[in-house]
Amino acid sequence: MTDVATCTETVPMPLPAPSPFAGLSAFPLTPVRDGRLDEDAFAGLIDRLVAAGVDSIAPLGSIGCGPYFSPEDRAEVARLTVDRADGIPVTIGIGALSTRDVLTNAEAAAAAGAAALLLAPVSYHPLTETEVVELFRAVTSASGLPVIVYDNPTTTRFTFTTELYARLSEIEGIAAIKIPGLPLSPADWQERVAGIRQATGGRVAIGVSVDAYGAEGLIAGCDAWFSAIGGTIPAPMLAITRAIQAGEAERARELAVHPQPLWDLFSAHGGSLRVGAAIAEHLGLVTGDCLPAPLKGLSTEDKRRVASVIDDLGLS
Repeated sequence: MTDVATCTETVPMPLPAPSPFAGLSAFPLTPVRDGRLDEDAFAGLIDRLVAAGVDSIAPLGSIGCGPYFSPEDRAEVARLTVDRADGIPVTIGIGALSTRDVLTNAEAAAAAGAAALLLAPVSYHPLTETEVVELFRAVTSASGLPVIVYDNPTTTRFTFTTELYARLSEIEGIAAIKIPGLPLSPADWQERVAGIRQATGGRVAIGVSVDAYGAEGLIAGCDAWFSAIGGTIPAPMLAITRAIQAGEAERARELAVHPQPLWDLFSAHGGSLRVGAAIAEHLGLVTGDCLPAPLKGLSTEDKRRVASVIDDLGLS
């Protein structure tokens, strides 16, 4: 049997030019203070990502709570991000309940100078596959910016199939698909990524999310890692990404094991959102509970546990 890890290590990946569809895409929080967008804290988060040298920045994703903000706030987030990104490509999350609001968000992102759009099929009533296809078709028809298909069944309750990926990849303007991470073996990861690549005919980039599986997704051939925690503590995620790009798969796996207690916290608290907010508070990047209502941060006791894990791991 061929040793997947060994093969990966012998062929270093060239470092790509900055792109929304390659390398580490960092997803920052969108902090609030006293019920309003905390522009100073958000600007500090973006400056932190620029200093770290991430490959792209993607505000208003799931950890960025895009649908909780008004179109005006979302336009301001887009403007702030692009203005402070220092040339790093910016992808703006535009998902909303109505196609009308999605198109408004897309227009604001383009006006701000975004490089790409990130679209999740947000809904109150469950969407059909046809409705999802038409949503993406409406956005690509109205905007000249490339679109990333944001597959996040945990938040949208919509499940994409490989066949649907294939249909969407045929729409001009669809540039990438973000697939959710899964606890698969290295061989199964390779099979999964290869199957999506074959189904989509190589027409789109493939990105992986769910931080615990970012390393395996990249090693298996994903082009990008869409990282929630990378929007708050980018350095460890960048180290993993750069190791893989250098062909050092086993080194990347070693680096990915180190933050396992953090991945365990994500599992315990239903994902990265509340844990990520607690980390940002512990590091002094935000003031107090920074999530938009009705969302609430972790309890005081759970925040202490998060702080202890971050300090024990030496993450900052």
